[in-house]
Amino acid sequence: MDYFIWDFDPVLASFKYLRIHWYGAMFALALLSNYLFMHWVYLRELGTAEDVDRLLWYCIGGSIIGARLGHILFYNPGYYFAEPQKIIAIWEGGLASHGGVFGVLISLYIYQRKASFNYFWILDRAAIAASLSGCLVRIGNFLNSEITGTATNAAWAVIFKRLDNTPRHPVQLYEAISYAGIFLFLLYLYKNSPTFDFRGRLCDWFLILIFSTRFILEFYKDSLVHYATDLWISTGQMLSIPFVLVGIYILYRAKKL
Repeated sequence: MDYFIWDFDPVLASFKYLRIHWYGAMFALALLSNYLFMHWVYLRELGTAEDVDRLLWYCIGGSIIGARLGHILFYNPGYYFAEPQKIIAIWEGGLASHGGVFGVLISLYIYQRKASFNYFWILDRAAIAASLSGCLVRIGNFLNSEITGTATNAAWAVIFKRLDNTPRHPVQLYEAISYAGIFLFLLYLYKNSPTFDFRGRLCDWFLILIFSTRFILEFYKDSLVHYATDLWISTGQMLSIPFVLVGIYILYRAKKL
């Protein structure tokens, strides 16, 4: 069977000692999409977008710091405690999406304390933007030939030539497509609401759908040896369960109000 062969150069551009990877470009595009979406939301509901710049910096700080700390604490703490100088070396890779979400939740709480709206107002709108961001970041992972899937003989399997000659599930694209669908679903709920009074419901759906998807697709990911657990589920799956349960609980409470 002829499989799709992916031999894409992960480096977008090089300038002497500086190299810009496609993943970094997609991460920047994800942040830009967040900014543009929230700019549109602020103008639509608040009549002004003057505070969006501050929101962007809170999201950047929360996502990067949270993702880095999540990777260090949840996946490979022994290595970083033994090599503390590597903690800040994010250019070598190592960002955990679970930690990134947790970091954004904290940063948005701090951000809204000086705003005219409550915490759930900003969470509901940010959840829509974050779904699109997740899609773009996973496309970046595909371009970089990282976070690859398990071996398969499926007709749509991909051979990542920069890794080996094994046909694999393009699990990065599975996630990207799933997150794009979640983005469209949340956007539909948002645009078709007569009151825009969600009280956390969009954020709850985000947690349930995003991390349920993550849990399922982890079965198709090629786990790294030093990230593996002795259980039948991976570290990423164990970290996804609390987010799903919290989303279900808050959604249930919201429907009773």
